[in-house]
Amino acid sequence: MKRKILLTVVIILLAAGRTQSEEKQLGVTFDVTYLSKWLSKGVEAYGSHGALFKSFDFDLFSTGLGFKVIHRNAFGSGYVDQQRFDYRPYYKGRLFEDTPYAMNFNLSTEYEHYPRRDRKSANTTWEWIFAFSWPNILPQGFTPSYIAHYEYAAGENYTKQSGADIPPGWVHRFILGYDLKVLENVEPLRLSGELAYTDGLGGAEHDWSYATFGMSTKLKITDNLSFLPGIYHQISMEDSVCTDDVTYTGLSMRYRF
Repeated sequence: MKRKILLTVVIILLAAGRTQSEEKQLGVTFDVTYLSKWLSKGVEAYGSHGALFKSFDFDLFSTGLGFKVIHRNAFGSGYVDQQRFDYRPYYKGRLFEDTPYAMNFNLSTEYEHYPRRDRKSANTTWEWIFAFSWPNILPQGFTPSYIAHYEYAAGENYTKQSGADIPPGWVHRFILGYDLKVLENVEPLRLSGELAYTDGLGGAEHDWSYATFGMSTKLKITDNLSFLPGIYHQISMEDSVCTDDVTYTGLSMRYRF
């Protein structure tokens, strides 16, 4: 039933896009991402296995509203019941345009469904995501960001059941990015550093949990197709989140219709 509803929504959105003017068409982006390890808010979600994400992102006619659908699964065996569908409506935009305090925001909620889990053992969760960045507040090239996540089980009795989903809680992520220009007419290298505070999510301690340093870029293949490679290293500081330091890579192919 959920897949039928989703298919109906997609068909309606695509049909509506054809009625819009040229400058306000429905934007659709398809993305396939491979991660050598998936660090979900610092946690090794699939253990030693990698992960494969497939997503469709629908930008609703340049209004700031959008809807994203993601399928996540382990790149290996043993995690069949951990594969997941995410359904994420969002609203994004910018405030205080053309000032030093210009702020980008992206506010979203995500319904997370684990189709291989028993309905009575917490196969759905909700997550709220509040993301902000300030591109003009620091010297050119530097962009600070803050992302807050709040997650909890979708069923009111899940947290009381044996084998239920993770306890609710927050994760606060403080990020500093720097765009390093290497060559003219080529996308810059994106250098990033992140420090996270885990506030009880999954039963973890309330403490600074990890720091991640990364480098990524975007390689344009055609006008609509791009390849995005990246490499990252997480320094784990709280054993209730992750016990080891982890180095991993991300490879994405992104096509915009």
